[in-house]
Amino acid sequence: MTPNLIFICNSIIAQATPAAKGPEGILGSPFVMMGLMVVMFYFLMIRPQQRQRKEMAARIASLQSGDKVVTSSGIHGIVHNVKDQTVIVKVAEGTMLEFDKPAISTVHKKDTSSTK
Repeated sequence: MTPNLIFICNSIIAQATPAAKGPEGILGSPFVMMGLMVVMFYFLMIRPQQRQRKEMAARIASLQSGDKVVTSSGIHGIVHNVKDQTVIVKVAEGTMLEFDKPAISTVHKKDTSSTK
């Protein structure tokens, strides 16, 4: 190879390889980006689910006779009796079913403000 060809090849190779980067910004670090993703997951997914669980636990703890409920299996009924671990739900005239409290998925409080 001629010296001119070697010089041209070396200059092309030098231009093709990326130059050493200087210090990146604070968001360029992969550890900072992963930390930001963990914080985002916490505030967007974990925290709202914890809040919903607490609200549902409070609603189930405050169950009273006459409240309308929907179970996790989709059965609609009215609370007839509340025990320590179970709830007796009236689903039809003369038909009562006993469910565990965690099986209650939706609670609609009876309307105590309307008096006729």
